[in-house]
Amino acid sequence: MPQATAMRTAPRLLLNTPDIELWPGGLLRARSNHDARLLSRARTVLRRKRDGRYLAALLPEGLMPMVERLAREPGIDAALQRLETALPRCGPPAETQLPLDRLDERLQRLGLDHHYAADSGLPRVAEPACLHFAGLDRYRRALWLTRGAARAWHNLRAAAAADGIALDAISGYRSHDYQLGIFERKLARGQRVAEILSVNAAPGYSEHHGGNALDIGTPGEPPAEESFERTAAFAWLQAHAGGFGFHMSYPRGNPHGIVYEPWHWRFGGTPA
Repeated sequence: MPQATAMRTAPRLLLNTPDIELWPGGLLRARSNHDARLLSRARTVLRRKRDGRYLAALLPEGLMPMVERLAREPGIDAALQRLETALPRCGPPAETQLPLDRLDERLQRLGLDHHYAADSGLPRVAEPACLHFAGLDRYRRALWLTRGAARAWHNLRAAAAADGIALDAISGYRSHDYQLGIFERKLARGQRVAEILSVNAAPGYSEHHGGNALDIGTPGEPPAEESFERTAAFAWLQAHAGGFGFHMSYPRGNPHGIVYEPWHWRFGGTPA
């Protein structure tokens, strides 16, 4: 019984490795009947970051592969090692970060080079090694943030609700690989890299990688549109978000070449 109580009260964490994410059970959507049977019993699910493919499920009786040749999967050894040293010994874990050693490779895939950082003025952003569950976003997906940002988002949203303002999250943490996928999908639709860079930072340079940035919306308003600035929700954020440590990252005329984003807010720590 004490063990069951500990499991119920343990924080829901996303354990992060360079190639694979380790998700707590109950938060991923099944894509087939076979997936559904495994996910319904899984304590942890190993998910490939590059394309979101489910690789394996940790069941009460052991690890069940969900792809062929799991042992050959890039990064599987690091993921399995992380699985062995997961909660409860590591919780709450230290705020450590993953290495930044593959960013140049991702830039090259987009025809960019090291000049991008200087031209944009954007810093490299490492992924946290561990992220905290911050509820569900508008689309009923798990929202992952750093511990401080998750707590601040909860308090911010509750304070807004007390004032009659409904806030919802559109997007939180995104991996470097996910960001690269955004570019690749837009390129496949015929957009140019320069056009995409006005809306999305290059992989490795988005504030979303660090787990402190949120795209915020309000019910009935389309996501990530400039029209958000005309809502009562945006007016409330302008007046109160700073008190919870959130600040709008990309105002009009920002020096990074990114379009005005009234929906994008970053947690930088609650003022003393």
